[in-house]
Amino acid sequence: MGVKERQEREREAVSRAILDAARDLFVAEGYQNVSIRKIADRIEYSPAAIYSYFPSKDDIFFALAEEGFRLLFAPECPGELAIAETSEPIDGVRAAFWHFYRFSRTHPEYFALMFVDRSVPRITNLRERFSFLSSMKERITTLIRAAVDKGQLPQGTEPHTVFRILSTAMVGAAVVQLSARFAPGEDPDALARDTLEAALTGLRTGIPLSFQSKTCGDSSARS
Repeated sequence: MGVKERQEREREAVSRAILDAARDLFVAEGYQNVSIRKIADRIEYSPAAIYSYFPSKDDIFFALAEEGFRLLFAPECPGELAIAETSEPIDGVRAAFWHFYRFSRTHPEYFALMFVDRSVPRITNLRERFSFLSSMKERITTLIRAAVDKGQLPQGTEPHTVFRILSTAMVGAAVVQLSARFAPGEDPDALARDTLEAALTGLRTGIPLSFQSKTCGDSSARS
């Protein structure tokens, strides 16, 4: 191994250590309560060394948010996989939002940081870096639109409004699961599944909706 390659590997290892330590601290203590010095102390580096890898605490968060969202949407839209198996758009919609909940189970630290901590910086000013989010959201709303076109959701249903309603239902189920607020013997996954089905059933029966999404395809995701 050459000197340059060794240096690159060492730099990647330190960067990974910084991100892992920061993620754990952000989740445990809250983003606003963690300083660069705390992160440096966790990995036994100086604050100056951290700044040589990331210009600010926000930059550390943005790197973690990008990792998390790429994990959430890797390798492809789960709803599209479901449609390939059943040819039913509503099954694709169901699979997409169930995958969202499952992400909270497989990557709870990322989920908590991306969707629960209110003190983290917004990602909306980094549209180019996070442009893949808008692309994936559009793929999911296309599934919802296909379900409307096939009569599986009422005609006139606004896809972005459905997206917000179903994602909110799954965030709620995930937060309750992460908080471990269950009596002995209660199944958080069963509650999440029932929550999703209840939301879908309500939408499919055409219940009046007072909420209307203003995004119109423009992602305003906040990690």
